[in-house]
Amino acid sequence: MTTAGALLVALLSALPWALAVAQAAPAVSAANAAATADARVVFPERVQQGALVLGKVPPGSRVEYAGRVLRATGYGTVVFGVGRDATGPLRVAVTRPDGSRAEASIAVDPRDWPMERVDGVPPKTVEPPPAIAERIRREQARVTEARTRDDDRADFAQRFIRPVEGRISGRFGSGRIYNGKPGAGHSGMDIAAPTGTPVKAPAAGIVTFADPGLYLTGGTVVIDHGHGVSSNFLHLSRIDVKVGDRVEQGQAFAAVGATGRATGPHLHWGMNWFDVRVDPLLVLERE
Repeated sequence: MTTAGALLVALLSALPWALAVAQAAPAVSAANAAATADARVVFPERVQQGALVLGKVPPGSRVEYAGRVLRATGYGTVVFGVGRDATGPLRVAVTRPDGSRAEASIAVDPRDWPMERVDGVPPKTVEPPPAIAERIRREQARVTEARTRDDDRADFAQRFIRPVEGRISGRFGSGRIYNGKPGAGHSGMDIAAPTGTPVKAPAAGIVTFADPGLYLTGGTVVIDHGHGVSSNFLHLSRIDVKVGDRVEQGQAFAAVGATGRATGPHLHWGMNWFDVRVDPLLVLERE
């Protein structure tokens, strides 16, 4: 056989191997790309005061923020709240399953909190006598306890909906002056609606508190959405659920009222991440 013929035979013999390598290369690249994507730590670069922050980490990672170990979903989603007066940068430490570490730094955009005057409030709810003040303390402690729950449910990841339709009559974070006396910043969003209007769950969850007669907040319900995220609904005229019930998004569970410290019928909708109050309006606007 000539030299040229031998070379041709060798090339033809190598062709199947070369084709196999060429066909396998995209699969290898795709696997590498998937592995790279799984290792990413993704958080927003900046957030507003009062935001509920969602991030993505490699599944199985250990995530720490503000002295707390965050629970992560099976997909690697984590959530935490940013308080009304928080300043940045916020630091989130992540230890991946392979032991490598990453840190997210998140800037916090300050907001301008207006003052709101609320007149005509029953005086005994603004300056309660000692016995009533102690009752208020006990009742608020019960509500606070309900917010400590940390279930491994991802109901918080749903796109939230409004619990009632109506004019926003009070905004989260605003300074409050009750009957001329300064009070704490407003802890939620007020929505004006007639007494008896059905209140619907903005996202699915478990009822962790239900009481028709709290002194300041009247009819009160807390719904836990998992991972420390909860919604509270105040001044209700009727409650149709009990502690332990599961409600689905859009399910009516109560009715608007004017119970407790209220000057007219409306729904107060507040949201928390454990003891951190967040702005429901920002949650509604979340992309």
